Amino acid sequence: MRQSEERYISLLTDFGFKRIFGTDLNKELLINFLNSLFDGEEVIKDVKYLNSENVGDVYTERKAIFDVYCENEQGEKFIVEMQNAYQAFFKDRSLFYSTFPIREQAPKGSDWDFCLKKVYVVALLNFKMSDEAFDSSDTIHTIALMDTKTNKVFNAKLMFKYVEVGRFDKTDDELTSLSDKWMYVLKNLSRLDNRPDALREKIFTKLFDAAAIARFSPTELREYEDSLKAYRDIKNSLDTAEAKGRAEGRAEGINLANLATAQRIISDGVDIELVIKYTGLTKEQIQDTINN
Repeated sequence: MRQSEERYISLLTDFGFKRIFGTDLNKELLINFLNSLFDGEEVIKDVKYLNSENVGDVYTERKAIFDVYCENEQGEKFIVEMQNAYQAFFKDRSLFYSTFPIREQAPKGSDWDFCLKKVYVVALLNFKMSDEAFDSSDTIHTIALMDTKTNKVFNAKLMFKYVEVGRFDKTDDELTSLSDKWMYVLKNLSRLDNRPDALREKIFTKLFDAAAIARFSPTELREYEDSLKAYRDIKNSLDTAEAKGRAEGRAEGINLANLATAQRIISDGVDIELVIKYTGLTKEQIQDTINN
């Protein structure tokens, strides 16, 4: 195994993302990051991590494995997902994910008045989503249940944040807001040799300490290197699949290209759960492709 050439881990890898945002040791980083995205709409003081693997009803047994799943001190739920490549039905996937924390609020064996705690889905997109509903001048998009005529929120219990990390292009001397700074490190942390002057706040001291590869144990380093290789293999393959899919017909073409990609990268030893996460394919689809 080679020694990592970077000084800091990539937050775009599964290992890096969960190390920084998915552990009790670093939950202060998650809280600060989420507060930067909500910018006063929601103020989070504390979070409790929840089981990130959720199972659907007994009929489908469909699973949803979240990158980070937590609740704040009011019991409001947050799903945080890093999506590294375009998927034809990613909006549908994020909507499907939101149903798990909604349904799990129903108590068993007792009357219930259907009063729900808020559910937030935060999707970090390492690509340009280019949705016609988005304001193209912004990279953080807030989606809620609204009346289409009055543009007023009909129900505030469900909200989506789509964050186009891949389209964020500010340099370190252009960073002004806290959300700018988090977007910058999400996209660029592994490319940095030194800590920029714009990132001198205490919270980023903690981030850079937690992300320093030199502090890793041999086991942690091996796990990170494996995650980095998987990220690069999958990202490169899916970028190629996306281009092919656009030429063949966006949804169907990308799905066919992703099946071929899945077969190839699994044969290279990439874990099937990572392939499912990045491609949006089901385990059954992938296994059928491998068997055929």
